[in-house]
Amino acid sequence: MSRAVLPPGRQDDADDLRDFGYDQQLHRGLGTFASFAAGFSFVSILTTIFQLFGLGFSFAGPAFFWTWPVVFLGQFMVALCFAELAARYPISGAIYQWSRRMGGEIVGWFAGWFMVIAQIVTAAAAAIALQVVLPSIWSGFQFVGTDTALTSSDGAANAVVLGTALLVITTTINSIGVNVMARINSIGVTCEIVGVVAIVGVFLTHAQRPPTVVFDTGGAAVDSGYIGAWIVSGLMAAYVMVGFGSAGELAEETKNPRKVAPRTIRLALSASALGGGLMIVGALMAAPSLTDGRLAAEGLPYVIGAVLSSPWGTVLLIDVVIAITICTLAIQTAATRLLFSMARDGRLPASRLLSTVNTTTGTPIAPAVLIGATCVLVLVLNVGNSAIFTTLSSVCIVLIYLAYMMVTVPLLLRRLRGWPHPTANVDSAGAPLFTLGRFGLPVNLLAVVYGAVMVINLSWPRAEIFDPTGEYPLLRWAAPVTVAVVVAVGVACFPRGRTHPNPVRIGA
Repeated sequence: MSRAVLPPGRQDDADDLRDFGYDQQLHRGLGTFASFAAGFSFVSILTTIFQLFGLGFSFAGPAFFWTWPVVFLGQFMVALCFAELAARYPISGAIYQWSRRMGGEIVGWFAGWFMVIAQIVTAAAAAIALQVVLPSIWSGFQFVGTDTALTSSDGAANAVVLGTALLVITTTINSIGVNVMARINSIGVTCEIVGVVAIVGVFLTHAQRPPTVVFDTGGAAVDSGYIGAWIVSGLMAAYVMVGFGSAGELAEETKNPRKVAPRTIRLALSASALGGGLMIVGALMAAPSLTDGRLAAEGLPYVIGAVLSSPWGTVLLIDVVIAITICTLAIQTAATRLLFSMARDGRLPASRLLSTVNTTTGTPIAPAVLIGATCVLVLVLNVGNSAIFTTLSSVCIVLIYLAYMMVTVPLLLRRLRGWPHPTANVDSAGAPLFTLGRFGLPVNLLAVVYGAVMVINLSWPRAEIFDPTGEYPLLRWAAPVTVAVVVAVGVACFPRGRTHPNPVRIGA
């Protein structure tokens, strides 16, 4: 097949990738919307806000809303840094590749290690959300026992059945090919966006109070007063607004990724923040009561059930199921590409197998199967012990923020030494790449400060988050202990004595 005619001096995407030392193995066919969908579906506001609204509201009342724009601004600083790197290093395994080019092989390896573990747990947590929705649509989805509550033994066991079935489906889709995955993901994202617009519209047309409700502080649920409660409530937004950099993970499968990925990283986060903010405000305005305890305990399902009767309420719940499905698919896809990228560099056990790309589908099947199987194992932890699973899900967000900081901190140090060089601000054809220019240093500094503050906030040993039942006091220290264990296992698995097949000059 002949290569398309390109302007003088313009490389095609495969040649561009070859300049980094990698051959084009993955099939490249994703456009702008598919790239955007990868990030938007990872965040998946319809899934995450549906799950976590009650967490934020229970601590700080309606005014917890203001943590949403604060977290968005902090994460947007991170997204801007990622966008600059995506324009210059359009390679699969984005967090791993960016961090090793900024901070060296050790930093890069541990950033990838943190991120892939976090993605596995996050995918499992997304899959388990089916238990919150499917039995509400039809009782036949309750295969185990009769109690649908996720915290009950019946509900926990049934959640594993439903989650496992979903992971088998997403693993199959990821193995078939990226074009099939992207098509399903794009359709799903379209449905999710329509669903978000519909839910916001329904909430606003059934409003029982004005939007000034977001200034109502409600009652503080912790001993440190309202400010402390408000800070804790911010964990809801921190849990939701991650994964927007997935467009970078699919860079080797995206057409013109130097232009597309930076734009879709920013757009995925911004669209998620806008839609999520409107959903939160709408729910607060439409909730039948802010004081009966149901909004904190049941979250959005309570509001939807109150303002919509069947069948429209059921239709929206089906849309939530679609959102959960594509969220799980997107997270697994990102984790698969990260695992593939590290294995291609010989950084993992069984690297030869994990870096093999099926020539027919153009996908790395072994990493997809491994990620899916590991997610199922994580799901099993929920059986009979939902407190540990919930704690593990919380801790994985800490790992994601640490992985982000292993990009932004080395990047800041490189900026202080003159990165990026002016010649790095254009592509091979001389077209400008996304750059922050003179705003790069302050934006990067804010991203680092924000990341450090959030890691501390997420890791703080709060009983309300890590041991809500009071049965497992040691779980309060789950975040630092888990991070220490992950680091220790990482040290044991680090590929010592192996020469990197594709070494890089730091900051180049």
